[in-house]
Amino acid sequence: MVVSLDNAKRTALGSKLADIKALQNLLIANEQKFLSEIKDEDIRDRFQDMLRDDQKNLGVLDTVIVQYGVQAEPKETITQMVSKLDELMSGSELTIYEKVFQHELLKHQQTMSGITVHKAAQKIGADVMAAIAPLNTVNFENRAHQEQLKGVLEVLGVRELTGEEADQGIWARVQDAAAAFSGVVGSVVTHASDKEDMNIQDIIRMDHAKVNTLFTQVAATDDPQKLQEYFGQIYKDLLAHSEAEEQVVYPAVRPFYGEHDTTELYDEQAEMKKVLDEIKASDPTAVDQFKSKIRSLMDMVGDHIRQEESTMFAAIRDNMSSDQSEQLTTQFKAAKSAIQQKM
Repeated sequence: MVVSLDNAKRTALGSKLADIKALQNLLIANEQKFLSEIKDEDIRDRFQDMLRDDQKNLGVLDTVIVQYGVQAEPKETITQMVSKLDELMSGSELTIYEKVFQHELLKHQQTMSGITVHKAAQKIGADVMAAIAPLNTVNFENRAHQEQLKGVLEVLGVRELTGEEADQGIWARVQDAAAAFSGVVGSVVTHASDKEDMNIQDIIRMDHAKVNTLFTQVAATDDPQKLQEYFGQIYKDLLAHSEAEEQVVYPAVRPFYGEHDTTELYDEQAEMKKVLDEIKASDPTAVDQFKSKIRSLMDMVGDHIRQEESTMFAAIRDNMSSDQSEQLTTQFKAAKSAIQQKM
């Protein structure tokens, strides 16, 4: 029997990630509207930069959700709120200042939601922390956007109330605040590149790191319930990962990685699935035997990981362009997401 790890907590976190993604789509829609409504070139440039970051971060959020492995829908209240705000942002009831004000509140909500997910992950498990690590980038950039939006609001607010221009020293102060914030946290978060997505090697490596974290958690406990729960997560993660690789990655690399080496990867994963099913049928209360079987699985997976991260990754680097690798990543994430939903 496969038991999920801390099911209630993990489901709640999955729902929160779905909420964050729904709000991210709204932020992007707002910024696209601002670009067509605001004529001030300086402010437009700032929103253009925010839009680029937010579109990239939507891809990061998709990655986090797939790595986490819990597919969920946003709460009904969030769906209703997004619909109402989108309607307001599209209409003429609010001034541009009021629209940007609402946008800044959304950025604040998004920032706090991201930080809350990060803190909750610390309580749920090390494998969750490994899965959501890219969320640090989103949290950092949302916080920096908040500082920019404060300056935008002051300029628009003064202009709306007085018809005059605000003190241009606002921008310098905002830049100083953003720089100070960057200095405090910049060394402890991972900044994303200008790309919208990571390459296929990055995504596969993240899967490997997560399952290795789970193996470490297995080694650290003799509690039969925890052993069954940790194995349950290993079972789900390895099946989703291997099926997605077999559907998307291995057929793509076969022409340049070679028939023999690619077939070997398929065979290794077929053997791994047999071992997973054997452990699934085992009794976790027989702790020593159960952990011994998982150690054997860990050794098998470790050999497989070493082959992928050395020779297969090198073949991808030598034979695929960045665009091709990113396209493969998108296909891999989509396949893995569909598999997770079926599971």
